[in-house]
Amino acid sequence: MSAADTTTPAKLPPARSAPPPPLVAPQPPGRKRTLSGSAVPWALLAPCLLILALVLGYPLVRLVVLSFQKFGQSQLWGFQPAESVGLDNFTEVLGDSEFWAVVVRTIVFAVTCVVFTMVIGMLIALLLQRVSGWVKTLINIALVASWGMPIIVATTVFKWLFDSDYGIFNALLSRIPGVDMIGHNWFASGPEGLAVITLLVVWGAVPFVVITLSAGLTQVPKELEEAARLDGAGAWKVFRFVTLPILKPIIVMLTTLSVIWDMGVFPQVFVMRGGHPEAEFQLLTTYSYDKAFVVNDYAQGSAIALLTVLLLLGVIGVYMRQMLKIGDVE
Repeated sequence: MSAADTTTPAKLPPARSAPPPPLVAPQPPGRKRTLSGSAVPWALLAPCLLILALVLGYPLVRLVVLSFQKFGQSQLWGFQPAESVGLDNFTEVLGDSEFWAVVVRTIVFAVTCVVFTMVIGMLIALLLQRVSGWVKTLINIALVASWGMPIIVATTVFKWLFDSDYGIFNALLSRIPGVDMIGHNWFASGPEGLAVITLLVVWGAVPFVVITLSAGLTQVPKELEEAARLDGAGAWKVFRFVTLPILKPIIVMLTTLSVIWDMGVFPQVFVMRGGHPEAEFQLLTTYSYDKAFVVNDYAQGSAIALLTVLLLLGVIGVYMRQMLKIGDVE
């Protein structure tokens, strides 16, 4: 063996392995992305929007069409075709003094209900923050029970409570010295009867306001209230300058919803007056119903209903403006 054969061969450095390819989630075969990110929410909302369009959109469109037509029983049964009359229905309704009396009565009724609902609801919500746990539980059970009671049942109960012959309310008032309310008819006059209906509406609306405000009060920082008390602020100033500004968005929302609901009160008046509300009990909802289904003038009833919708849209516009202002401040 020669010397050349005894030399050790040179060692080569090991080959570097190629870096691993980046991990990419495998795309399932035959499936392509067809929706962009902004279209996904609309696709999810599409079924709900479709149902709303069918349930609310079609009646609203039909209401608008009827308000510009002459449509009575002859047109309803197909004896005569519906005739377009332009703005005649609105001109006749707006020129009727009875309609404006009903509008004023409805606004006064709604404002009274909203004020009492918000004030009583706020007082009860503040009270719930100061009572013990078991008392709060009992009050919440009572609130939910009254809130869950059907409107027809509640109206029937109130009708019995204020009955002129067998009403418990008259009997209780007559126990006060010098007061004799036995046989008093609360529905002999419009103001007293509407006061009873207002009490019924407030009784049914207060639970929702209390529960919502109670949830809002839990978000008020206790440190701010304590700091205000240390600075010498009393209970009223703490509520006005600390609690109320934090609750303002909730109060605006509740007030707007209450106005919309109270402007649309129908079963309470209709059932309380046995299905035939007198003229001094008429609100926009019952007045529109009477024009359409009692007088059988469906076109004028539709025009009154459409004017009511426009009035409520004005309330919603005020609500949206207030919420935008609150958003800008925050």
